[in-house]
Order: sequence, then C-alpha cells, then structure tokens
Amino acid sequence: MLFKIILVLHILSGFTGLLLGTIVLIRKKGDQIHKKIGLIFTIAMVSTGLCAFYLSYVHPNLFLFIVGVFTIYLAISGYRMIQLKKAHLGQKPQLGDALLTIAMLICSAIFYYIGIRYLLAKQLFGIVFLLFGTVSLRLCYTEYKAYTGKVTDTLYGLKNHIGRMTGAYIAAFTAFIVVNNTFLPDVVAWSLPGIIGGIFISRSIKKLKSNP
Repeated sequence: MLFKIILVLHILSGFTGLLLGTIVLIRKKGDQIHKKIGLIFTIAMVSTGLCAFYLSYVHPNLFLFIVGVFTIYLAISGYRMIQLKKAHLGQKPQLGDALLTIAMLICSAIFYYIGIRYLLAKQLFGIVFLLFGTVSLRLCYTEYKAYTGKVTDTLYGLKNHIGRMTGAYIAAFTAFIVVNNTFLPDVVAWSLPGIIGGIFISRSIKKLKSNP
C-alpha cells in the first residue's frame, strides 16, 4: 500500500515538475510569477527524487536512484545559486550548501566506480555512469571556487541557477524517456536528453553578458 502511494506521489511530482519546468523555459524570466513557479518546481523535483530513493530501495533500481540523486542535487543547488549574487565579492555558500556539495562529490566517486566496473565487465552502459560522474564532479568544482573565493564572474549565481534548474528538468525528462522508451538503446535513452540539454544550457549561458 505504501509503495503504491509513493509511486503515485512520484508520478504526480514528476509530472508537475515537467509541466512547470516547461512553462519556466518558455515564459519571461525573473518576475514574481517566475519565482513562484520556480519554488513549486523545486519542491516538486525534490519530492520526485525522494520518492525515487524509496522506490529504488523497495524494488532495487540503481538507475532510478541515480536520477533521484541528480534531481534533488540540481534542484536544491540551482535554487540556492540565485542567492549567491555576490560570490564574485567573496560571498560564501552556507553550511547546507557545503554538505550538499560533499554528498555529490561522494556520489561522483561512486558513479566512476560503478562505470569502471561495468566497462570491465564489457557492459557499454558503464559509459553512462562515467558521464554522470564527470558532470557531478564538474559541478562540485564550480562550487569549490565559491568556497575558496576564486569566483570572478559577476553572473556566477545566475549562470549556475539557469544551468542547474534546467539540469533538474533534464533529469526528470530523462526519467520520463527511459520509463516510456520502447525503441532506443538504453545507453542512448539515458544519454541523449543530457547531451541535447547540455547544448541548450551552454548556449543560454553564453547569451548572458559576463563581466569578469
């Protein structure tokens, strides 16, 4: 009974996140409506990730667990990043931010470990884990620069807010694709949304005027 309740909550939260994420992507940014929708989107993504943890535990599913990790991390850190508007002036992340970074750093090491084991076993899916490990490690390094006062970009907070919130959306979309995939190879279904989304994020951030 509990499993069914969590499953329904997971589906509803994921659908809410995808819907609101799509709205945020296509409408005006920065106004009050954007902020309110963004907060609800963040809550929905965290709820989806937490539900994924439980579901992947009851019915062991390592890939669902990974999506949960990325969804929660990207949503929370992305929401927090908009608060770091003065990182270039020495503003430091708070303790909760540091704990989140450490947790993700540990996860990146685990992703690398699993990916290498898969490849040694001649399983191509190991590439997906290595990709996730590389992405998470790079994100942690970005935060490390803020902790050590090495941020010079005046748009550090905004750029990372855009990238991570969009990343949380991509994580949810990836899960949707994988669950409903009937014709793509698994490695493609898991990797393609992230690759396309990464290109979109890169182009969106480059459009912002950076003042180092």
